[in-house]
Amino acid sequence: MGSKTNHSKTFIGTLPKNIFSGFVVSLIALPLGLGLALASEAPPISGIIAAVVGGVIASILGGSNVTITGPGNGLVIVLLGAITTLGNGNMYQGYLFTLAAIVVSGGLMLLLGFLKMGRLADFFPASAIEGMLAAIGLGILSKQFHIMIGNNAEKGSIIELLYRIPKGMIMLFQSENQSILIAASIGIISLLIMIFYSKIRNKYFQLIPAPMWILILTIGFGYIYASIGKAHPLNSSFLINIPDDVFGNMAFPDFSKIANKDFILAVFAITLIASIESLLSIKAVDKLDPQNRRSNVNKDLKALGFATIVSGLLGGLNVVAVIARSSVNVNNGATNRSANFFHSLFLVAFVLLFQEQLKMIPLAALAAILVYTGYKLATPKTLRKIAKIGREQIVIFLVTLITTLFTNLITGIAAGILITIVIHIFINKGGRLFISHLFKPNVLMFKESDGGNYYVSVKYFCSFLNFYRLKNKLDAISEHEEVVLDFSMCSFVDHTAMEGLENYMASFEKRGGNFEVIGLDKHDTGSKHPFAIRKVIPFASLKPIERYFTKRQQSLKTTAKEFNWKYIPKKNTNSFFLSDFVFFNAREISYFYNNIVDQNGQQQVLDVEFTEGAFYAREVVKTTVMHIKLQKEIPVFTLDKEGLLHIIYSLAGFKDIKIENHPDFNKRFYLKAENQAQISSLFTDELILFFESHPYYHVESNGTSLLILKKERLLSVREVKAMIYFGQLLYKLLQNCENVSNSLKNN
Repeated sequence: MGSKTNHSKTFIGTLPKNIFSGFVVSLIALPLGLGLALASEAPPISGIIAAVVGGVIASILGGSNVTITGPGNGLVIVLLGAITTLGNGNMYQGYLFTLAAIVVSGGLMLLLGFLKMGRLADFFPASAIEGMLAAIGLGILSKQFHIMIGNNAEKGSIIELLYRIPKGMIMLFQSENQSILIAASIGIISLLIMIFYSKIRNKYFQLIPAPMWILILTIGFGYIYASIGKAHPLNSSFLINIPDDVFGNMAFPDFSKIANKDFILAVFAITLIASIESLLSIKAVDKLDPQNRRSNVNKDLKALGFATIVSGLLGGLNVVAVIARSSVNVNNGATNRSANFFHSLFLVAFVLLFQEQLKMIPLAALAAILVYTGYKLATPKTLRKIAKIGREQIVIFLVTLITTLFTNLITGIAAGILITIVIHIFINKGGRLFISHLFKPNVLMFKESDGGNYYVSVKYFCSFLNFYRLKNKLDAISEHEEVVLDFSMCSFVDHTAMEGLENYMASFEKRGGNFEVIGLDKHDTGSKHPFAIRKVIPFASLKPIERYFTKRQQSLKTTAKEFNWKYIPKKNTNSFFLSDFVFFNAREISYFYNNIVDQNGQQQVLDVEFTEGAFYAREVVKTTVMHIKLQKEIPVFTLDKEGLLHIIYSLAGFKDIKIENHPDFNKRFYLKAENQAQISSLFTDELILFFESHPYYHVESNGTSLLILKKERLLSVREVKAMIYFGQLLYKLLQNCENVSNSLKNN
């Protein structure tokens, strides 16, 4: 009861912030809603209907906290294509058929939510999605650029419209039509406002978003003419057409083509893009949430699906989650879904109270907003960013982009998926890795009892085809926990997985946890980018391991500097100094690498790869150990957690030794050695207290040096630092023990 009261108080206390944020978002949503509808060849009011319905329903039923919903950029060319194709030249009838497709697509999104298909976006390669978004941007820009310069009648495919842009500019300079010149001037000035808005640092100017400034100035332009007794210089064909009675002129869907092939294709295209755009936006907005909350994406899909059905039935466009308006929402202090609700109320107020003013908005002004939006989706920076990740990503990006431009979005994304699979097969010199392991469980997760870390191991391969399995495990871990993700048994990790893991690292760091990836140091990569493809290659052909550092290697290098030690990443087969230890007696060391060593060469931490077993039972293991050379000779012994490795050391002739007056130590540890008298002299009360008060480590002495081992796996950087600290303290204790050398001399 108390928690409900506190929740109510919090909700009421944050209401002013959410009302204000909703108002600011509505200032952006109004011009965008009108513009996106016009770009889709739908009535302008249909975009506002989608924003209003989406805001109300998603705020009540949704699973996000600060996400704004409404019409989305990604659906413009899909809806435009559907209206054009289904209408066969009659754009209004095509719009009615498309409303029916929107309603059906909403039902499919609702079904996806109930089937818990929130992971749908994970099945698409990251570079293919970038290519799809760039194609959408070019699609928006191609049509809207001509409207921005006053040419409302230009028709054709995306490629044709892009090709005609230079010709359109030349014709503009040659035109003597006053309406076209005024519309083009308004459009170009509006575009300049969008471009230079962020560079104007005046805090009062920044209170109003750039799209709203455009509406204010263009409506003000109409009022200036009215004040001097002149009619608006632009006729109705250059201005927004909003019916006098908005609610009396609502359109309703026509389902008569529901069995038509084009109708079915339109439904699937709308559902696909709406789902991907929403899921990507929800994931992005979660990173912005100052309260570090995670959205329930399946609940969101249900809410968006239901909202889309209602919107379509009322004559509105699809309802999706939108990143730009959501980021504005967060930046203005929104704390919960009520901001989405208030943004809808303000939109209703604008439409009802300012209908006459809205009719004074030039189409060219809205087109300028959309040209800028399209450019941001298809900016050349995207290609440069992808080029840094790897040359193969450029191929995936361009294949998806070009195929989409010449065909449609479904064909384009399908081509992107296909070329990604082909490239992955080429890189791995065959498809055996993927075919033989695609349906096998490849993720093991458990919580380690001693350190409390979550240890996650990935086998075989990790790509967009099976990344959802890893995500399912990671999503089950609270983000304030410690996670070690081990890829040492994974042969191939693709760009989509690497980018997804970077998101987890950022999310865990933001929420006070720690997420560390290990086991990629022996994987080859084509670039220095952290999202580049990683592929394990045989030792014989392994390139210099320091060629492209992984994030762990960079952190190990930093750790070495912190301790004033040296970091040597190179692989080294000269591991004779480890062979004297019983732990490695029955194990064949392949090599060690990632060596951190002190200035005197006496203490070092290293990653070791070794094999154990033979024939079909042979297994490759990678682990991190600490090796310490001692200045004084000490007894040979091994100390381990109770129950671990005691059989191996029994076979080596070691006896289990009990220390008198220390029953707790004897119960918790196995202490094995050949000479009990020497061990009794070495294990003083101080040394025993040290072991009892520190985490478990396997500690082994060969008389002249120590081997310290935490787990039979590679350690995270945090664990490496803890091991160094443990080793240094142990070294000091042993070297200060005066009765050790006397005991050895007497024996």
